[in-house]
Amino acid sequence: MTFSQEVEAIVAKIPRGRVMTYGQLAALVGRPRAARQVGGIAHFGNPKLPWQRVVNKQGGLAKGFPGGREEHAAMLRDEGVVVNNHTVNIAELLWRPDEQEQK
Repeated sequence: MTFSQEVEAIVAKIPRGRVMTYGQLAALVGRPRAARQVGGIAHFGNPKLPWQRVVNKQGGLAKGFPGGREEHAAMLRDEGVVVNNHTVNIAELLWRPDEQEQK
């Protein structure tokens, strides 16, 4: 599996209303210094994946998101995520694939 495919496989699993960071995704696929490459994959990758659930390490939304930060925010809000000043509460919303989700 390629780096892009591994990143996309994880993004596909991010639960609704939760987020991951570019750096977190890079680290999970064994390339912890490749956060910018993950951003490129997000920008040019499979548009059917929930890329709105990927944010920067401070919880900031992406300028390069299709439709800009406003569209990024709107998509997250549709999932029940609170967005303030183009930022989400990363401490509250960060998803770790190994954690048990409480339903």
